[in-house]
Amino acid sequence: MSRTIRIGTRGSRLALWQAEFTRQQLAAVGVASELTIIKTKGDQIQHLGFDKIEGKGFFTKEIEDALLRGDIDMAVHSMKDLPTTQPQGLAITAVSYRENPADWLIVRPTAMQEGQLFQLKKGAIVGTSSARRKAQLLDFRPDIILNDIRGNVPTRLDKLRQGNFDAIMLAGAGLSRLEIDLSEWHTVQFNPREFVPAPAQGVLAFQTTKDDLPLRRILQQIHHPEVSAVTNVERKVLKLMGGGCHMPIGVYCERDAAGNYHVWAAVADVWDAPLRRAHLSSSTHFNLAERMVEQLQRTSVNQPL
Repeated sequence: MSRTIRIGTRGSRLALWQAEFTRQQLAAVGVASELTIIKTKGDQIQHLGFDKIEGKGFFTKEIEDALLRGDIDMAVHSMKDLPTTQPQGLAITAVSYRENPADWLIVRPTAMQEGQLFQLKKGAIVGTSSARRKAQLLDFRPDIILNDIRGNVPTRLDKLRQGNFDAIMLAGAGLSRLEIDLSEWHTVQFNPREFVPAPAQGVLAFQTTKDDLPLRRILQQIHHPEVSAVTNVERKVLKLMGGGCHMPIGVYCERDAAGNYHVWAAVADVWDAPLRRAHLSSSTHFNLAERMVEQLQRTSVNQPL
């Protein structure tokens, strides 16, 4: 391809890492590209929790609008931020490898207490703006206090360092990709089968217009179909549940060496409502998401996996 591909991205440190990673992946297959930074609604509104921001796609809409206008050729998103329904004319053309999908709890040493779950003291103040994380944290530790926290990864860690919180929740994928030194804190790395991550957490989505066939063919060279197979299940469960950024739902899918699918889900009606859990295994992805939704709908609260 003779043209230089314009990659649209947010301007946070993690988003720029993701876009630069994509640029390097394209360079490896002989395609030149450059980055275009776009500020989204989610970047501009920093004083509200996610559940208080109206609408969907508040980390993606402005980038998608630029793609539809032709200001950029492709967009790189954290796939967990993308609504399950694509705007007319756009498509998720390819996905990246999957980084560690787990959530991590970063705890101040002064807030540690032996004998308590996660070694976190009773009544600790934990920072997260995710309804999903709030619901699951309360399911494990109903005694803790949850406060919203916004900002990029370094900003949130600074707030923890300053003592605004006893602990904060972050995605392990971002911390790993940014190679952030966490040695000053106690880190709890959750098992994604138990503390269920957001659908497609740890995966990058490469979005294009549907009619840009030359670029779509090129992106197939950096596509990971094995990742797409499991994230398709996760995102379909989310879609069937009618979920978005406001719904407290986690879905995680693995595929074993024999090709069998295993799916875990945790959902609540609202973040401070009782949690429902479900687990399914299947030799095929056919109707797997539909079966998971059916099981979630008939599962009693707090039923063990």
